[in-house]
Amino acid sequence: MSSHRRLDTNVPGSLYVTSACIDCDTCRQLAPRIFTEAKGFSIVAHQPETGLERKQALQALLACPTAAIVSEEKSDIAEAMADFPLLLEDGVHYCGYTSPKSFGGSSYFIIRPNGNWLVDAPRFVPSLARRFEEMGGIDTIFLTHRDDVADAKLYAERFGAKRIIHAIEREAQPDAEHVIEGFEDVQWDNEMKIVVVPGHTRGSMVLLYRERFLFTGDHLAWDRHRGAMEAFDDYCWYSWEEQGLSMERLAAETFEWVLPGHGERVKLPPADMKKAMQRLVNEMRGR
Repeated sequence: MSSHRRLDTNVPGSLYVTSACIDCDTCRQLAPRIFTEAKGFSIVAHQPETGLERKQALQALLACPTAAIVSEEKSDIAEAMADFPLLLEDGVHYCGYTSPKSFGGSSYFIIRPNGNWLVDAPRFVPSLARRFEEMGGIDTIFLTHRDDVADAKLYAERFGAKRIIHAIEREAQPDAEHVIEGFEDVQWDNEMKIVVVPGHTRGSMVLLYRERFLFTGDHLAWDRHRGAMEAFDDYCWYSWEEQGLSMERLAAETFEWVLPGHGERVKLPPADMKKAMQRLVNEMRGR
C-alpha cells in the first residue's frame, strides 16, 4: 500500500493530489483550472465539472511523473490515454507521460514525411509506443541535454531510432548514434537547425523546426505569472553568464513557439516573440 497521503490542501472531492507530488508543474499546465500550487505541492483547487475539465484532469493524472494524482472515479481513463500525444499545431505534439527520471520534463513528437522526431523522451508506456507506431514510428530522437533523456534508450530500441546528443552530455546516452561536437550551429536539414546553448549545462542544445517551433530543454520557458520569458538561474548547473550569452544568440533567431522541457510552453506572433526575448536578454544582462 502506498505511504503517500492525500494532501489536506485539496478541495473535497474524488480527484486529489498526494504527498508523492514533486511540484513539477505538469498538471497545472494541462489543467490550469483544476490544479494550483500550495505549500510546495500541486493541489486540486476545483473539482472537474464539465466534460472538458474531466478530460484535462485525467490527462494530467496520466502525465504526472510520480502518480501523485488520484481519481476515485475510474471511467474515461482509456479515452484520456488515447489522447496522447496531444496535437499542438502542424504535426507537433506534446507527449505527456512525463518521467521521474527527468523530474517531469516535457517531451515532444514531430510528424515529418521523411521520418518522425522525438524531442527528449517521456516514460516508456506501451500505449504511447503503440500510438507512435500508428503515427509512423520514430526515426530520430533529439536530446537537449543530459537531464531529460528519460527512457530515450527504450524508445530508440523499440523503433530503431537514431539519437542526437552533444558530446559533452554523452555520458547520459553513451551509445547515441549521432554526437554533436563543438559550439557552432548545425543545419541538420532544410527544416531542422540545432543551436548549441551552453549555460544550463555546458552541452545544452535547442532545436529550431521550420523557424516556427523552438524546443528549448531547460534553457528557456514562459513564465505565466509574469507574462514573460524566463531562464532558471537557480537551476543553472554550468554557467549563468554563458547562458546569458547563449540567450543573446538565440534572440536573433525567428520562431513562434517556445516548447520547453520544464516550464510553460507558449505561442506568440514573431514580432512579440522578438520583444519577449529581448526583454529576457536585458534582464539577464542586468543581473
